[in-house]
Amino acid sequence: MDFVLSGVAACGACLFTNPLEVVKTRMQLQGELKSRGSYSVHYRNVFHAFYTIGKVDGLLGLQKGLVPALYYQFFMNGVRLGSYAIIESSGYIHTNGRVSGLKTTLAGAVAGVVGAVMGSPIYLVKTHLQSQSTSSIAVGHQYQHQGMMHALSVIYRQHGIVGLWRGSSAAVPRVSVGSAAQLSTFSSSKELVTDLQVFPEDSWMVALSAGMISSVVVVLAMTPFDVVSTRLYNQPVDHLGKGQLYKGFTDCFSKTLKKEGLAGLYKGLGASYFRLGPHTILSLFFWDELRKLYRKKHKC
Repeated sequence: MDFVLSGVAACGACLFTNPLEVVKTRMQLQGELKSRGSYSVHYRNVFHAFYTIGKVDGLLGLQKGLVPALYYQFFMNGVRLGSYAIIESSGYIHTNGRVSGLKTTLAGAVAGVVGAVMGSPIYLVKTHLQSQSTSSIAVGHQYQHQGMMHALSVIYRQHGIVGLWRGSSAAVPRVSVGSAAQLSTFSSSKELVTDLQVFPEDSWMVALSAGMISSVVVVLAMTPFDVVSTRLYNQPVDHLGKGQLYKGFTDCFSKTLKKEGLAGLYKGLGASYFRLGPHTILSLFFWDELRKLYRKKHKC
């Protein structure tokens, strides 16, 4: 049940944040491996990108990749948050009755690795679909998938089962770092807010406040890994399924840093927060509240 509740919570958040994921993906691919001023800027900032995509691709363009995004959230976060919930309920993350920063970080990272490996093929397809756009505002490599199932079948037919896990070398560090930052700060922040007695112990405001604190840490820690992950998943590949721009995580990280500087690794930071911030807050809030409801009902 922990896995199901976690997946449902993540899907609920995804419905609201997918348009921001589309914006984030486009901004991270814009000016790929090009120095500042040497490429056309289709998306000046989060708000301009939102307006441009809505105007050119239509309002439905802002929900591109929604189907794989929902599947990804259900399976990846179902496994990730569900695994963490089991670790938490076993008492592992506590030392002498208090939340341990080291243990929550390790537990969050392990849960993140499991979720990332499970969800990688769906994330690959989601990235391809979200980057597809009208040629006048296109950024990054443009795949021509007609939907999630079409994309999965094309990739499998061309590159086999291994091709479906292309880019997972970036997914593992991305999700493990993000998961460790998210869950450790969420658990610690919940304990801190409860200790300060700002809200009643069982108030939904405790989880919401902890989620807000966690969201800031997650975005700052995760964005460089997110940029690398997006680019690895979206890069064109040869007939053998090998990337034509990057050999792997380290190569992509170093090339981006060399060509675009540190700012390149934080491309779309505003979009990342507008997407990851609300998603972190909502998914952790829904997750915490659903678990509380389930425990109450189970006790009755």
